[in-house]
Amino acid sequence: MGIFDGLPVSSDKAYLREELTRIDESWAAGRFDSLPHVVHILTSKDREGEVESLKEQSDVVEEFVNEVVHAYHSGFNKAIQNYSQILRLFGESTESTAVLKVDLAEAKKRLSTRNKQLHQLWYRSVTLRHIISLLDQIEGIAKVPARIEKLIADKQFYAAVQLHVQSTLMLEREGLQTVGALQDVRSELTKLRGVLFYKVLEDLHVHLYNKGEYSSASSSIYERDDEVPTTTAVVLSVDNSQSLSRRTRLLKGDNQFGFQTDGSYKPSSVDGGSSFDDHDEEGALEDAASDGHMSSVGINGGNGNLKDAKTLPRQTPIWLLNSTPDEFLETIEKSDAPLHVRYLQTMVECLCMLGKVAAAGAIICQRLRPAIHEIITSKIKAHAELVNSSRSGIGQGEQNATPGLHFMKEKLESFQFPKQKHQNGISLAGTLSAVSPVSPVMAPTGRAQAATRELLDSILDTVVRIFENHVVIGEILESKSTHQIEVNTPRSRPTDWNPDSEASQVTGGYSIGFSLTVLQSECQQFICEILRATPKATSADAAVQTARLASKAPSKEKRDRSEDSLTFAFRFTETTISIHNQGSRRGPNVLQEGYGSATVLPEQGIYLAASIYRPVLQFTDKVASMLPKKYAQLGNDGLLSFVENFVKDHFLPTMFVDYRKSVQQAISSPAAFRPKAHAASAYTPLVEKGRPVLQGLLAIDFLAKEVLGWAQAMPKFAGDLVKYVQTFLERTYERCRTSYMEAVLEKQSYMLIGRYDIEKLMRLDPASSCLPNSLGQSNMDSNAPDAESVEVELELSNLLLALRPIKQENLIRDDNKLILLASLSDSLEYVADLIERLGQINSRASIQIEETPKDHHTRTSSAPTRDLASFSDEYRKLAIDCLKVLRVEMQLETIFHMQEMATREYLEDLDAEEPDDFIISLTAQIMRRDEAMGPFVACPKRNYIFGGICSIAANASIKALADMRSVNLFGVQQICRNSIALEQALAAIPSINSEAVQQRLDRVRTYYELLSMPFEALLAFIVEHEHVFTTAEYANLLKVQVPGRAIPADAQDRVSEIFSH
Repeated sequence: MGIFDGLPVSSDKAYLREELTRIDESWAAGRFDSLPHVVHILTSKDREGEVESLKEQSDVVEEFVNEVVHAYHSGFNKAIQNYSQILRLFGESTESTAVLKVDLAEAKKRLSTRNKQLHQLWYRSVTLRHIISLLDQIEGIAKVPARIEKLIADKQFYAAVQLHVQSTLMLEREGLQTVGALQDVRSELTKLRGVLFYKVLEDLHVHLYNKGEYSSASSSIYERDDEVPTTTAVVLSVDNSQSLSRRTRLLKGDNQFGFQTDGSYKPSSVDGGSSFDDHDEEGALEDAASDGHMSSVGINGGNGNLKDAKTLPRQTPIWLLNSTPDEFLETIEKSDAPLHVRYLQTMVECLCMLGKVAAAGAIICQRLRPAIHEIITSKIKAHAELVNSSRSGIGQGEQNATPGLHFMKEKLESFQFPKQKHQNGISLAGTLSAVSPVSPVMAPTGRAQAATRELLDSILDTVVRIFENHVVIGEILESKSTHQIEVNTPRSRPTDWNPDSEASQVTGGYSIGFSLTVLQSECQQFICEILRATPKATSADAAVQTARLASKAPSKEKRDRSEDSLTFAFRFTETTISIHNQGSRRGPNVLQEGYGSATVLPEQGIYLAASIYRPVLQFTDKVASMLPKKYAQLGNDGLLSFVENFVKDHFLPTMFVDYRKSVQQAISSPAAFRPKAHAASAYTPLVEKGRPVLQGLLAIDFLAKEVLGWAQAMPKFAGDLVKYVQTFLERTYERCRTSYMEAVLEKQSYMLIGRYDIEKLMRLDPASSCLPNSLGQSNMDSNAPDAESVEVELELSNLLLALRPIKQENLIRDDNKLILLASLSDSLEYVADLIERLGQINSRASIQIEETPKDHHTRTSSAPTRDLASFSDEYRKLAIDCLKVLRVEMQLETIFHMQEMATREYLEDLDAEEPDDFIISLTAQIMRRDEAMGPFVACPKRNYIFGGICSIAANASIKALADMRSVNLFGVQQICRNSIALEQALAAIPSINSEAVQQRLDRVRTYYELLSMPFEALLAFIVEHEHVFTTAEYANLLKVQVPGRAIPADAQDRVSEIFSH
């Protein structure tokens, strides 16, 4: 029963609430249905009891309602009385209103009779007040010239301009024009206008080039490459569609502070006190706001609310301390822009208030080129003095000459060669210094490159900070000129109307695009001086071009081309303007005699383009970040385009010709493929410690690294430079191939490695595991022979032994050619390893370039048709061929000596003390060639070359028995003595496995010692060692005649029977 909860009930009747809670909620339903209750009572056993219960509940509800009515009764009575009183008061007020209307009508009649008299009195009071105001103004104006001169002397230019503009407007007012006493004041103000203009312009010019009191000359634009300068320009514009840079895009207000839309200034008063019309200052502001000439400007993207000035008080700059408070002053105080930017804004406002924007723009244009030239020249002189002073200190000169070299050092650190002599006495630095087409000073990591990069970084840093100032004043002037053109241009514009040309006339030809074009042109001429380059029209007469900017109004054809006048090339395109209210001009005839960069650079020349590329790329990125959208293309087509075109059209072709000549000289000189190494020196894998790489290949190694050093300095052209390296490597490979063919032409070993069967067996030979695979890695396995390897080795030996007799003219008898092949193999492998490393570095650089979002870093040339890895494979394959020739040659040499064994009868009379002559000759040759080739090949390759001798000698010795007719016991000892001598010679080679040699030659001695056994003992040996020798070898033991040994007639059958089981 929640509907009764809020009703008033006395405390003594509180039990009623409890009674109400006992009543079923169905009685309080919105639509009461009595049928269920009637049915309930009729079906109840105690009908009278149920009816009595309902009566009791009805009594409770009635009693509760009585309580509520009793509680609200007095309130109902009071409300009725109040309503009655209100109706009475309304009736009385209606009667009073009727009386008041009658009184007002009577008062109106009386006032109308005195209306004319009151109007005359009001007009007289207004006239007297105006006369008093004029007298005050005349008194104040008479003191204005002196006050302006004092403000100029204190460098309070904004306050002086404010006072001058206010006073000038005041003198033009009706009533003051005929005052004779003010004529001298007018004349003084006219003179002071010119003085103020040139004072403001000179101070603006000084600060424009960061030489003023409030300039930020110590700041650097390259402190953080990814940081956009936070310069904030106050743009007083009425055109919301004006294109601005990201620096000022959020600073544009809806209209101007205290300025008319035509550029004139509307002051409040001369002395900050009285006004000069019959409206007070507040009324004037209201009128201006109603006319649409007044608004607030939000700083840094603010919404323009003037209440920010109260909540965020800022300190007034020093140069505005004496200025009259206005909206511009409030904007400057609230601005978060740097100090020098706010000062530039103030100077531009002064020029706008004076109406000298066009004249100031023309003069800035005339001074721009000579000013930049003078700044670059002075910067170079200061740099030269710093370098000279640092050189006077002990050890300081070298340290000051290398800042800016860190990037190149990090990239090419692995390519440096120490300036020291090898352990074998060959001077590496002396060999390579004469190979490069550039001097060490001009090399990618030379002092000239470092000095050029440091100097250019400093110059371009200064130029960027100057251009930052030009962006600030350029956007303000362009925004004002755009609005002025819209105000002065009729609504029906001609079809050929060009707003850019009109804006150029309003600003005297000055614009952001013009300043950037001149700045980049001067930087281009400075770069050309460094490069000693004279591209066509690079040195165009800058004075004539600048003077052309001050010419009269342009013709229609020139106006039509005005949009193209800002594109940057080797020469400025013609740009003409008209200048209103021109003052005295300063002659622009500046001699472009040069910048004096030779005083700070060790050398000059075209190869310095590598150190110029990155500073220019950073310069372009910084400039692009400051440019408005309408000038975005100008930044891309400027200095960077010139440098890239110069590199592509001049630097790269020159480099290719120079390095191609150096490569040709390096590989064609007599000493290029002449092995040089100390006779007693051991092989070392490091060039710095004496690895005897051929001078020709070492020179190519150096040149390839140097060319890739240029590529890393200019990533965009890395593809072209890699192609150059590939061309050089291809020519070098052909020269190496020629040298290889000269050594092996018409030799049997060269022809054999080309045979398919022998080439296949050599590839399966376990000894080939020491040869590098396609990845430049060696697969070094165990030298322990297994059944399969022995079978391959035996098959290969049989093929070579089948070539007997070996003729001497088919062998390489000149040891120098063998040494050349060994040295060539090692040198080719060294170059192959180098090519792989360079290819990996180039691949990483390519990936970084592709991931770079900037368009400057994309490659213009197509990808190389062949990668460096293919050249590495070719070099390594030729190195392997050299090793194969040497291995086969030593095997053929062994066969050549061992074939004498088959034609000799070993019927000796005495015990052998010395080996045979052919064994002595063979062992001497092995030792001589091993000693000669040792310094040129590593131990695994050395083992490969001489490791095939043992198996060939062992097989040749065993097979020689088939050609012998008789052997006595002294002959067997002679043969064993030969094998011992050969074993000693091969064991003396450090890289050869002496156990494997001993195992193979022990088999030879065992085989020949079987000749001294009786037949029965031999038969027992065959039974026990059936697989030590082949059936044919056992048969040969029975065929040869041995004095004192009896062989039965059925000996062959008995041996065959043993093998048949």
